[in-house]
Amino acid sequence: MHSGYFPSHRIQRILARRSKFVGLFQFRTCFYCTKVGFVAKRLLSEPKSRFYGYPFVYIRFNAYLSYSSGRNFNPGSRSSSGSSVRIVERDDFDGGNVEYGKFREMGVKVSGELSSSGDNNGGCQKNQSMNFGGFDEFEEEEGENCCDDKDDDDFVALNSYNVQSVRTDDVWKIELEEDEFRHPLVREICRLIQLRSSWNPKLESDMRHLLRSLKPRQVCAVLLSQDDERVALQFFYWADRQWRYRHNAIVYYAMLEILSKTKLCQGARRVLRLMARRGIQCRPEAFGYLMVSYSRAGNLRNALKVLTLVQKAGVELNLALCNTAIHVLVMSNRLEKALRFFERMQIVGIIPNVVTYNCLIKGYCNLNQVENALQLIADMSSKNCSPDKVSYYTIMSFFCKEKQVKEVRDLMEKMVKESNLFLDMVTYNTLIHMLSKNGHADEALEFLQEAEASGFRIDKVGHSAIVHSYCKQGKIEEAKSIVNEMLSKGCNPDVVTYTAVVDGFCRVGKVDQAKKMLQHMYKHDCKPNTVSYTALLTGLCRSGNSLQAREMMNGSEEEFWTPNAITYSAVMHGLRKEGKLSEACDVAKKMISMGFFPNPVEINLIIESLCREEKMDEAKRFLEECLNKGCAANVVNFTTLIHGYCRKGDLESALSLLDDMYLSNKHPDAVTYTAIIDALGKKGRIEEATETMKMLKKGLLPTPVTYRTVIHRYCQMESVEDLLKLLEKMLSRQKCKTVYNQVIEKLCSFGNLQEADKLLSRILKTASRNDANTCNMLMESYLSKEMPLSAYKVACRMFNRNLIPDLKLSEKVSKRLMLEGKSAEADNLMLRFVERGRLSPQGE
Repeated sequence: MHSGYFPSHRIQRILARRSKFVGLFQFRTCFYCTKVGFVAKRLLSEPKSRFYGYPFVYIRFNAYLSYSSGRNFNPGSRSSSGSSVRIVERDDFDGGNVEYGKFREMGVKVSGELSSSGDNNGGCQKNQSMNFGGFDEFEEEEGENCCDDKDDDDFVALNSYNVQSVRTDDVWKIELEEDEFRHPLVREICRLIQLRSSWNPKLESDMRHLLRSLKPRQVCAVLLSQDDERVALQFFYWADRQWRYRHNAIVYYAMLEILSKTKLCQGARRVLRLMARRGIQCRPEAFGYLMVSYSRAGNLRNALKVLTLVQKAGVELNLALCNTAIHVLVMSNRLEKALRFFERMQIVGIIPNVVTYNCLIKGYCNLNQVENALQLIADMSSKNCSPDKVSYYTIMSFFCKEKQVKEVRDLMEKMVKESNLFLDMVTYNTLIHMLSKNGHADEALEFLQEAEASGFRIDKVGHSAIVHSYCKQGKIEEAKSIVNEMLSKGCNPDVVTYTAVVDGFCRVGKVDQAKKMLQHMYKHDCKPNTVSYTALLTGLCRSGNSLQAREMMNGSEEEFWTPNAITYSAVMHGLRKEGKLSEACDVAKKMISMGFFPNPVEINLIIESLCREEKMDEAKRFLEECLNKGCAANVVNFTTLIHGYCRKGDLESALSLLDDMYLSNKHPDAVTYTAIIDALGKKGRIEEATETMKMLKKGLLPTPVTYRTVIHRYCQMESVEDLLKLLEKMLSRQKCKTVYNQVIEKLCSFGNLQEADKLLSRILKTASRNDANTCNMLMESYLSKEMPLSAYKVACRMFNRNLIPDLKLSEKVSKRLMLEGKSAEADNLMLRFVERGRLSPQGE
């Protein structure tokens, strides 16, 4: 069966063919309806309209169709033909039982509008109905972020603020204990998730069994334990579809908090929609997480539309959400709009707190307006909101970045005298870290010595920051002296400190010293970790010893460390740079088999290297394997492979791959079509190239490269008329001022001067400097063809449009005219220069 909607009479026919099961189905239906106090009703005649009133019946009917036909069915919306149900994907870890779960697809496979019967997890799920009709009406705007700083329509939601209502502004956040992460059930599920590349029915069954035994906080621990947020989101979706399991409210908030730290705004939006469908109470913090995720994705307009969504959902606006909105505006460099939002929220009665002011201070510092930030701190006291240490640390961070140590000390003095905030170890640690981060290790060392002189004991973290800063600058001796000083103070360096030194040795090319440092770590009972070995392997790759790095990585089990995604990427790029492409592909495949996905950039580098070596089949196999394993390959990866086929002359494979892009839901862009058009034109298949320009109908805009490619190939085939028709369509979508200049110059290069001369009037309308250069090129082409009279006519047309031809070129034209006995034209040409003041009569 194919996905779609099925009318009720077809469902009855299916049920009739399974007569043995119909009785069981009706029995179970009546049993479950009786269990919850429902009255048994005839369902076969109305399979859809009754299901929404009887969740148990809906689930059993769904399960029956799943096990009888191999697919799950879900009641769909009523079509014009009447009742219907919609085929949805199977209820397993991957959404299908063919390859058993590889976490490949993003998004909600099937959430269903009704979940399992009982609330097994308890918690704070509510059955209250929420006015969430506006959520589905919320339409995202695709494309570039085009938020207008002067447009305050998004602030209308502030008008719904009720001053009289009682509310708390405490942020609801899930905090887990360390024991919950170490729970055997949590660790076992995390292990099974890591085996997703080799998923099978038994592992899926084990996962389902363990899932029902997890408490809500343990589910949160599983989500937070995932290194890849996409994997956590896919596990969340999979668990949501399982029979007799329902997410607790805190799981939704944990998932939203994870997504707020990423650009996966679509996933955050779907999770919030699921909360609405499940009847879970949405606090303002849930919308705040969505807003931050939109902001990280660079979509400010949709981030601000979340405020309207809050209003439509009937959720009370609070100060925390307003602070989130200001933070989003500040991080998007929309400080003016943030200040207007700040004023509007005070008008409606929302009193800002120190977090609000700190966001604005951060905005001023981001725009280098530190004077305004200092003034804002001065004004806070008059508004019954005293600045805290974060207020001062934010400005200190700006001064540390600019290496303005004197201003930092003045601000420290102001913090003590005016705000009664005393300097403590946190203050000094903050300054040490900020200075070290910005490469000012010497100044950071001064504050460390000052702190110790004041009686504070700076821990190994502060010392390690300075060591790392020195190593990044290549000052290994200074870093070693800090380490020796730590040992003399009794502050034993940890693995972070030693790893910084290992990385420093590798940066300056002293890989042997880095190896000795690893041995030194073992002697001091400090076991190197994955980061330590990754730094060493990176150094080996930089020095051209990528094969040795690969051998060391393969022997990681003997040294009791586990490579991570960064380790594999470092070795893979090292092999690629050395031209060992086969070995690089092997490392990438092993990386995928271990559950680490290379990003699109890494995939593209491998494909590009293979294409450069004309190993097209190997490049295609590599891309297919990445797609099959669930890697996030994008349109650029396909385009690189298509371009490789085009350069090799294998146009059929390129066109076949173009079709595969649609099957993989990767839509070609203008660069993809440009490569295809260039290859078709090179083969002389102009008609197919013209057909490929259907990209214009798909809304794609031609790039300057597209214009150059089309002009070159059409002029090469002398299809000027077809070119002009095509250019008119292209110009209607995307303007290009020099398009006809390019056509004339390309025609000149191919010697088609007659067609070039016909187009001369199109560029003389604007009479720009580019037009003058094009005319000069046409004159030179006529002169090379021994047609000085035609060159003279072009020069005259230029003078008529107040354009001055090249003088030296015109002198050559004049001499050639004199040789051909056309002295009148030669004298007239030079006279035009005299009239324009470009040539003196004496010189003539």
